[in-house]
Amino acid sequence: QVQLVESGGGLVQAGGSLRLSCAASGRTFSTYTMGWFRQAPGKEREFVAAISWSGGNTYYADSVKGRFTISRHNTKNTVYLQMNSLKPEDTAVYYCAADLRVTGGIQHAVSYDDWGQGTQVTVSS
Repeated sequence: QVQLVESGGGLVQAGGSLRLSCAASGRTFSTYTMGWFRQAPGKEREFVAAISWSGGNTYYADSVKGRFTISRHNTKNTVYLQMNSLKPEDTAVYYCAADLRVTGGIQHAVSYDDWGQGTQVTVSS
C-alpha cells in the first residue's frame, strides 16, 4: 500500500497550463502502475492517463491525448501530469491512483487500490 498526496491544482484560463504532482510514500513506489483520474460535479470518475512502473508505457484518454503528458520520477516517488491547452471541460477534481497489478484494466478506477485525496482544477472560459 502507498499513501498518495496530490498538489498543483488551481484556477487557470482556457488555453493555459498546469502541472499536477502526486507524491507517494513507501519504498516500493517504482513497482506500481500509476494513474490519474478526474471527477466533475455530477459525473462519474473518469480515466485521464496512466503510466507503467518503469515509465516505458503511457496511456491516455482520447479527450486529453496530445494535450496532457504523464511522467514519473521513481527516485523522487512522484508522478506528474502536465496539462496544456486546458479547456473548461477539463474542470474537475483530479485524483492520483496506484496499483501493483491493475488487473481490471488500466483505464478502470476499480483496478486501483490506493488513491489520493484529490486536487481541484478549474478552467475558466
